[in-house]
Amino acid sequence: MGHTVTITELFLIAMLIIFAAPYLVWRVFKTDYWAPLVVVQIVGGIILGPGVLGAAFPGYYAFVFRPEVVQALNGVAWWAVMMFVWIAGVELDLEEVWRRRGETGVTAGLALATPLLFGAAAAAVMLATGGGWAGPEGRTWQVVLGIGMACAVTALPILVLFMEKLEILRRPMGQRVLRYASLDDIAIWGVLAVILLDWERVGRQGAFLVAFAVAAFAMRKLMPRLVERDRWFVSLIWLALAGLAADWAGLHYMVGAFLAGAVMDARWFDQARMDQFRDTILMAVMPVFFLSTGLRTNWDVGGVAVFGAAALLLFASVSGKLVGVHIAGRILKWAKGEAAIIGWLLQTKALIMIIFANILLDKGVITNAAFTALLLMAVGSTMLTIPMVSPRLRKMAGLAAKSG
Repeated sequence: MGHTVTITELFLIAMLIIFAAPYLVWRVFKTDYWAPLVVVQIVGGIILGPGVLGAAFPGYYAFVFRPEVVQALNGVAWWAVMMFVWIAGVELDLEEVWRRRGETGVTAGLALATPLLFGAAAAAVMLATGGGWAGPEGRTWQVVLGIGMACAVTALPILVLFMEKLEILRRPMGQRVLRYASLDDIAIWGVLAVILLDWERVGRQGAFLVAFAVAAFAMRKLMPRLVERDRWFVSLIWLALAGLAADWAGLHYMVGAFLAGAVMDARWFDQARMDQFRDTILMAVMPVFFLSTGLRTNWDVGGVAVFGAAALLLFASVSGKLVGVHIAGRILKWAKGEAAIIGWLLQTKALIMIIFANILLDKGVITNAAFTALLLMAVGSTMLTIPMVSPRLRKMAGLAAKSG
C-alpha cells in the first residue's frame, strides 16, 4: 500500500531544501568572500522559486511547494523577519546620534538623499519606457518614491554582520557607520509610512500613532523595573502587539516591528545575548524568509527588461550612495579614501531592501517585475560590499580607529 505524503512531510522536505542547499553551495564552493552565507541564502531562494527551478521542473515545484506548504512557510517567515527588524530597531543608538548630530546628520542625510534622487530618476526612466512596473494600487509618485528609497536603503542588520566579519564593528569606524545607517533606517520606515498612507483609514493611522506613543512611554517605564529574563518575554509580546496594531492601521506589520524596537533601549539587554539572539534568528529562521522571497520572484513578468532595469537601479544605487558620501566627506574634510570605505559599507542592502520591496509588492505599489529588478539590485550591491571594502581597509589600517 503506497504512502500518501502529508503536508507536514512536505513542509519538512521544504525546510530540508531551504537549509541544506545554500549551506552546501556556500561551504563546497567557498563563496564567503564574494557571497557570504546570507547572500547565498537569498540567491538560493530565488533559484528554488518558480522563476528558475520551478520553471525548469514544474513537477518538483508543484509537488513540494503546494499552497498549504507555502502558507506555513510564510507564517514562519513573517515572525522571523519581524524579530530581525525589531533587533535592528533596538540596536539604534539614538543618544550617540544626538551627541554627534551635526556630523551624523550631514553624512546620513547625503547618504540617503543622493541615492534616493538617483533611484527616483531611474524609476522615472523605467515608467517612461512603458508599463509593467507600477502595481494596481501604485500612483506614479508612490512608485517613484518607493523605488528611489529602495535604492537608498542600507540594511543595518546585515551591515552589522559584515562589519563583524571585517573586524571593525566595535571600533570607532564601525560605530560611525552604524550611526549613519541608524538615521537612515528611521527615514526608511518613515518614508514607507508616507507611501502606504491610506487616506480612507487615516483615522486608524492617527489612532495608532497616538496609542503607540502612549504605549511606548509605558513600556519605557516598565522595562527597567523588570529582570532581564522578563524583559525578553515582554519585548516579544510588545513586538506582536505593535505589529498587529500597525497592520490594523493600514501601515504594515514591519513598520510596527521596527518602531517596537526603536523605542527600546539597548542597555536593557545583555549585548552578548542580543548578538546571539540575532545570529540564531539569522541561522535558524531567516532562511525561510529568504525562500519565501524567492517564491515570489517571477522571471516571466518583464522578461529581459527586468535585467535592464536591475542594471539601471544598481548603477543609480551604487553611484548615488558613493556621490552622497563623497560630498559629505568634502564638507566634513575627511581623509583621502575615507568616503570610499564608508560609501561601500553603506551599499549593504539585501535584507532590509527585500523587506521594503516586499511591502511595496504586498500593497500593490509595484509589480512582480519591479520587485524582481529591485531584488537583483539588492543582491548585486550587497555582494560588492566585502570585495570593495576589504582591500581598502588593508591599505588604510589606521582609519578604523578614527571616530569621526
